[in-house]
Amino acid sequence: MLVIVMEDQILTPKRVCQSCLLADSNGQPRWREGQLCCGQAIGKLNPQQPDEYECLMGFRIANIMNYEL
Repeated sequence: MLVIVMEDQILTPKRVCQSCLLADSNGQPRWREGQLCCGQAIGKLNPQQPDEYECLMGFRIANIMNYEL
């Protein structure tokens, strides 16, 4: 599950990506084979952190699918 991480809130990608020209036809980030195609990976400080990406619009996206709280 992908989420948009902002300073004080977490949003679903549909709320942000819907207006992005790089989003897929459903208004979702372009996610293919475990990689965000419309952004780049951000290095982790800690191996327990979920994978994070920065999209071309400048938003931070986290993949929390396999992340245990």
